[in-house]
This record gives sequence, structure tokens and C-alpha cells, in this order.
Amino acid sequence: MKKSLIIVSLFISTFTWAYDAVGHRIISEIAYKNLNIKAKKHCDKLLGKHGIIYESTWADEVRSDKKYDYSYQWHYQNLKDSLTTNDLFALLQNNQAEGDHLFYAIDLMTKRLKDNPKDAEALKFLVHFVADLHQPMHLGRFEDLGGNKISVNWFGKTTNIHAVWDGMITENRKMSYSEFSQYLQDKFKPRKKEFVEFTVLQSIEAGYLIRNEIYNYDKSNTNNYQYIYRFSDNLDEMLYRGGIQLANILNDIF
Repeated sequence: MKKSLIIVSLFISTFTWAYDAVGHRIISEIAYKNLNIKAKKHCDKLLGKHGIIYESTWADEVRSDKKYDYSYQWHYQNLKDSLTTNDLFALLQNNQAEGDHLFYAIDLMTKRLKDNPKDAEALKFLVHFVADLHQPMHLGRFEDLGGNKISVNWFGKTTNIHAVWDGMITENRKMSYSEFSQYLQDKFKPRKKEFVEFTVLQSIEAGYLIRNEIYNYDKSNTNNYQYIYRFSDNLDEMLYRGGIQLANILNDIF
């Protein structure tokens, strides 16, 4: 029995790593700068000024606390290949159809906050999970643990494709989270209105399309700058999209 529990624990902890701290803070800072006055005041009251930025990694940190074991599987949504928009919409609407995962967690935390606007824990979870939703490998395949089992070389280091998307591409840009956040806001300013109007379903579709491109890319050709050149714009868009989507959700709740 103990051996089985160890295997399950390894399976979960390996799979559920998310954007690193920089990625989560980038998304949260973009969101913070796009909150309306009421939502910003409410978030600051619950978590402290700029708290949604500083607490954006909390949901990863509490994985070491056994009382939060129930939340492990909330960080990801296993998706099959070749899903249509209708398939994604159906899963989003019936978010427990394949277990309690990321779609379910975002919906649950949104409802918790609407029912109790003082629920600080729900806010910390929601901030984190909306960011996870915009990491394409959190929409990965069940059989490879969202890319955790796909080994690649990255500038002389053996790692996996999930880890590359968690933070290695971002790290290569050599910017702090605040610098990266400002860079993205400048980059996408001409398209801001378009991003504000995107729905959660459209975010899922965008991430899913990139996820498919990641899977289809030659995994033997990642040990160079060509991979960064190929996918950096995709990563930039998902980080910015995540920030705007989080702001939309919090503005709607508060």
C-alpha cells in the first residue's frame, strides 16, 4: 500500500508544476494593472497591496502541506488530441466530466468568491489557476504528464518539455517579472482591446493550438536558439492573454 501511495505522489507532483514564479508574477502584474478601481481595492484589502502578485505562487507552495493534497490535480487539465471548439466548450461547461481538474478549479474558485468576496484563499487559488490555464503544457496529454515525460536537451542540459515552458524560455530573456510585464504591455498595446474581449474559451483554444504545435515540433531540435525564436511570440501572447483574462475575471467578480 505504501509503495502505491509513493507512486501516486510522484505522479502528481511531477505533473503539476506550473509557470515558475516569474511567469506567475508577470501574469498577475498585468492583471493588477488592468483591474478596475473597485476590484483593485478589494484585492488589496484581501491580500495586501499588490498581493495578487506576491501571492501568485502560493498554490504551488502549499503542495508541501498535506492538508492541500486535494488541490494537486487542480493545476492541469488533460486534453486529448484533435479536440474541436465544441469539444472544448462541452468540457468547460461540464467541467467534472473527466475529473476535478483545472477547468473545475477555476469555476469553483470563481463561485466561492462570488458567494464570499472575503475568501482570500479562493482568490489566491484563482490567481494561480488562471495563469496555469495559459501555460499550454497544462493542457497536455495524460500519457506523458503534460510533457513531463518528454525528455529534451536545452542548451546542454537534459530536461523535459514541460519544464521548458514553465520557465526556461522566459528565463532566457533575462528580464525581471516587472520588466517582462512592461515589455508585454508595450508589445500588445495596439491589440489590447482585442485581448480584453477574448473569452475563457478562446484562451483555452489559443493554448490548445500552441500545445499541439509544441507536440508536433521536432523534439531533437530544442538545444538551440531556434526553438526560442519559433515559440517566444506564442509564449508572450499567452502570458499577456493570461493577465488580461485574470483581470476580466476579477473585475467581473468584484
